[in-house]
Amino acid sequence: MGFNTPVQVAEAVANAGNNKANLPFLQMFILGLFAGAYIGFGAELCTMVLTGTQATLGLGISKFFGGAVFSVGLMLVVICGAELFTGNNLMTIGLSRGQFGMKGIVYNWVIVYIANLLGSLLLVYIMYKSTLWMTGGGAVGQTAIGIANGKVNLTFAEAFYRGIGCNWLVCLAVWMAFAAQDIVGKIFGIFFPIMAFVASGFEHCVANMYFIPMGIVLKGADALSEFSAALPGIENLTWGGFFIDNLIPVTLGNIVGGAIFVGVAYFMCYANQLCKKD
Repeated sequence: MGFNTPVQVAEAVANAGNNKANLPFLQMFILGLFAGAYIGFGAELCTMVLTGTQATLGLGISKFFGGAVFSVGLMLVVICGAELFTGNNLMTIGLSRGQFGMKGIVYNWVIVYIANLLGSLLLVYIMYKSTLWMTGGGAVGQTAIGIANGKVNLTFAEAFYRGIGCNWLVCLAVWMAFAAQDIVGKIFGIFFPIMAFVASGFEHCVANMYFIPMGIVLKGADALSEFSAALPGIENLTWGGFFIDNLIPVTLGNIVGGAIFVGVAYFMCYANQLCKKD
C-alpha cells in the first residue's frame, strides 16, 4: 500500500504529539518562530496573487489561486519542520490516549502560540521594510489593507465558525501528510485541504497574525492613507480590533475544529485499536 491507513496515521499523530509535549523550551520556541514566519510567507504570497486577479478572473477563481499559493506555508511547516499551533491541536489524540497529561498540551500550545505570533510579526517587519507592498503602485498594499479590514469587521460568531471550518481542514491536511509515505504525497496531501480553506474564506489564527498586523502597519503608511481612509470599518483595524474582534474568536474556533472535530473524533473512532497497542 502506498499510504498509511487511518489507524496507522492516528498512532503516528499520537506519538508525534507525545514528542511535541516533551520538547525542550528553546527548541519548541524556535520551531514556533519558524512556523509563524512560514505561514506568513504563504499569507504574503496569497496577498500578492490576489492583487488585481478578482477584477480579471472573477472572485471564485482568484480565491482558488490565492488558496493554491497559500498552501506553501503548511508545506514548509510539515516538510522543513516547525511547531504550528493549529496543527498541534491534533495533540488531543495523544492526550486522549493517555500518553501525556493536560499540562503537556497546555505548555506546548501556549509557547507555540506566542512563538507563532512573534515569527509572524518578524515577517511583517521584514515585508514592510522591503517596500514590496508598493508593487503595482501600492496595489499590493491596498490588497493587504483590504484583507485585514475585512477580518476585523467580522462578528464574533462569524469569526468563530470560520475558525472551526479552517482548522478542520488544516488538521486534515496534516493528517493526510502523515498518511503519505513520500514527499510528493505529502505535498499533494497538504495542497488540497489548504487551498479549500483559503478559497472558502475560513479563518486561521496564525495566518491572521500576519494578515492583520500587515494591514495595521500599512494603514499608517503615507502612500496608502487616502485609500485606507475611504474603507468602511477602517476604524476597527487596530491592535485592539486584531486581538479582540478576530484573534480570540478565531483561535477558539480553530481549537474546536482541530482538537475536537479531528483529534478527539478520530481517537473515538480508533480508540480500541490505539489502546491495544499500549
